This record gives sequence, structure tokens and C-alpha cells, in this order.
Amino acid sequence: MIRALLLAALALLCAPVVQADELRPGYIELTEQQPGQWHWLWKAPLRGEVSAATQPVFPANCRRTGAEDRRLVNAALVTSGQLRCTGPVAGQRIGLTGFAAAQTDALVRVQPLAGAVQTLRLTPDAPMATIAAEPGRWQMVRSYLLIGVDHILFGYDHLLFVIALVLLLDGLWRIAAAVTAFTVAHSITLVGTTLGVMGLPSAPVEAVIALSILFLAVEIVKRDPGQPRLSERWPWLVAFGFGLLHGFGFAGALAEIGLPDRDVGLALLAFNLGVEAGQLAVVVASAAALSLLRRLSPPVAALAVRMAAYAIGSIAAWWTIDRLVG
Repeated sequence: MIRALLLAALALLCAPVVQADELRPGYIELTEQQPGQWHWLWKAPLRGEVSAATQPVFPANCRRTGAEDRRLVNAALVTSGQLRCTGPVAGQRIGLTGFAAAQTDALVRVQPLAGAVQTLRLTPDAPMATIAAEPGRWQMVRSYLLIGVDHILFGYDHLLFVIALVLLLDGLWRIAAAVTAFTVAHSITLVGTTLGVMGLPSAPVEAVIALSILFLAVEIVKRDPGQPRLSERWPWLVAFGFGLLHGFGFAGALAEIGLPDRDVGLALLAFNLGVEAGQLAVVVASAAALSLLRRLSPPVAALAVRMAAYAIGSIAAWWTIDRLVG
């Protein structure tokens, strides 16, 4: 009976994970090219329940002009065109219609000829925002911080890697050391890639990220207290090595969103802090749940860990094949 309940719970928890490895946010860009002449771009991710009815709503004093271009780019439908605006867009509303059923957020980037670039965040509950006359840095920091949190919570490959570390290791300090090494490593490659110092092709990186999760799942299943494996003897080293690769994945997601021209460093820091905040929440929640289960019933806890490892490994194997052939 217990086995059946655990299997059912795992199936329910993992169902959305099998369907997609990440949820990318939508993106609206509004760039003033000449006084009153703006170029707009709307990137609608194919994941996240963003429907064809989801369309940008531009400031009331702007109208579309000329032909519009529509193309498919990296699992997103990208539409762009021109706007003619009478007067400033500051104080006007911008957002999305038909966005209430979406399962992702959207980022808005407004770049006037005179004035600072500003970044706004739209959600299904708040699909409209007001363009500020003098945007503050906190507005931009808050947006990128929340995008970072969303990316770790809904970037299922990174999420499963962190959970697998918790399932593999015993002791709070060993988990903390491994997670810290993972954090330091992915921060290095995230910053380096974003600043153009380093880089790798995204396709093989995504495949190896899936393999890193599969590796940890196998280590959990084959774990033997009498013969500790490499990941148990040197967990921080394994986490650091794979963390470097995961950093390239974070950088790829951030590249799709874009960074403000004048505050690249601050936006990058806010995004990374958001990733770490989401990661810490996952570690604390999963470690606490596992600790509680072990206190209540060690045999059930052991079975749950093993079944979770099989589920994580199966998902990671599917991602690996999908990313290699797709």
C-alpha cells in the first residue's frame, strides 16, 4: 500500500516535469529609434500556456505602422514591427492581453532615446504596467531578482539536480558544502558567459546538464554505506564540476531575456541572487521533508529516496535523448 501511494505521488509530482525542462518568460521590447518612432518586439514562448490570443498592448498614444515580421526562434514565436507615438510614453500603460491563463511571466524592456532603460515585469495576475518617467534602479533589480527565482523554481533540470544532491548526501554540512560549490561554479560561468569571456554551444551543454542529473540518480540508487562512491567522498568537487555546466544553462536563459545597457552588473547580480534564493528554498524544503520522513519511518524514507531517484533518473534519461536528437 505504501509503495503504491509513493508511486502515485511521484507520478503526480513529476508529470509536469516530463513535459518541459524549463518555462521561459515572455519578452516585450520597445526601442525608440527616432523621436516618436519606436521599434517593438514581442517574444511569445511556446511553453507556459501562452496562447495565440496573447498579444502586446501598447501605450494609448501609439499606433502600429508598416508591415510586421513574424518568425520562430528558439522555441518562441517572435513578432516585431514599428510604432508611431505622439508625445512621450512615460505615464502610459503597456502589457499583454489574453495572458491570464499563462503559466509564465513576461519581461518588458523600454528604451527611449533620452532617459534610462527601464525593465517591468508582467504576471498573469498583473498583465499591465505603467511606464515610469524616471525609473528607479530598484524596479530593475526587483524584476531580475524575481526572474532568477522563477528560473530555478521552474527550470526543472536545475531543480532536480539540487534535489538529487539533497537525496544523495547525509548531514547538513555536507549538503551545504556541495550546494555552495555548485553555487560558486555556476556563478563563475554565468558571469563569464554573460560578459563574453567564455562560452559553449547551448545544445551539447543542455544534453550534459541532463546527464549530470542522470549521474546523480545512478549514484543514489547504487549507494552503499560500506563503499562510498566518488560523489559521496568528494561531493563538493562533483557539484562544482557540474555547476560550471549549469552556469552556461543559466546564462543561456538570461541571454534570451536580455540585460539593461547601463546596469549590466547590477542586473546580473540581482538575477544570480534570485537564483540562489530559489535554490536555498528548494534545499531547505526538500531537506526538511526528508529529515521528517526519516524520523517518522526510516524504511519508508529509504523507499521514497530510491523511488525518487528512479523517477529523476528516468526523466533525466529522457531529456538526454531528447536534447541529443532534437
